[in-house]
Amino acid sequence: MGTLQGRTIVITGASRGIGRAIARRCAADGANIVIAAKTVDPHPKLPGTIHTVAEEVETAGGKALAFQVDVRDAEQVGALMEGAISTFGQIDALINNAGAISLTPVEQTDVKRYDLMQDVNARAVFVCSKAALPYLKNGRNSHIINVSPPISLNPKWFARHAPYTVSKFGMTMLTIGMAEEFRAAGIAVNSLWPRTTIATAAIEFAVGSREMFQVSRKAEIMADAAYAVLSTEDLSLTGQALVDEEVLRKIGVVDFDQYAYDPGQSGKLQRDLFVD
Repeated sequence: MGTLQGRTIVITGASRGIGRAIARRCAADGANIVIAAKTVDPHPKLPGTIHTVAEEVETAGGKALAFQVDVRDAEQVGALMEGAISTFGQIDALINNAGAISLTPVEQTDVKRYDLMQDVNARAVFVCSKAALPYLKNGRNSHIINVSPPISLNPKWFARHAPYTVSKFGMTMLTIGMAEEFRAAGIAVNSLWPRTTIATAAIEFAVGSREMFQVSRKAEIMADAAYAVLSTEDLSLTGQALVDEEVLRKIGVVDFDQYAYDPGQSGKLQRDLFVD
């Protein structure tokens, strides 16, 4: 087994997409995966539930705990962490992956939608990290990864969708703060973001359409990058806003065609938001 064998990793938004891919990759090492998400029943347009991912984790070689949670609810998040401890006895990593997106400007963003993005994105990083902190302090090579982008003050990232941008940059600002705050406890904190669009439901329904999959990469690139980050030790990597491709290049990956949703279109990939 690999580097993450026996380590317990809590992943929010893990019923599909990037969260699911990270769960499967870490499970292949023999990790314990807490699959935390709202989806317990199949959705006609969005395949995947906490239970189907739990089955995939077990098949891949890991141990699974499927846990329904709304990351906006601090009591539910507290119960999530307690559930992880009662099942596996420890928490070694937290992946704050759950997200809400609406690429609308201020004028066209409903107040409830604004609140949802702040709550599921930036606020949930605070809530989940705070709840996990007492356990991460006793974890083995503890890490927090926030799925959020490098901060760029280029006006183009604000003009069309400032509400969403604020929520995602807020996640990264928490990364910077928590990395310093938690350094003495030996907990590494980083953000991780894709260089290209990733073929997920967010791209299909919130950003463009399923046609965008042809110029996107598969979620496995984010999973491999997250694995590389989780494998670093002794705070050798903390406080950084990382990009998946750069992380993998630094560990010697040269074949990125393997990650293309459509290998024939690998030269025409669409850059993701916030990547200048």
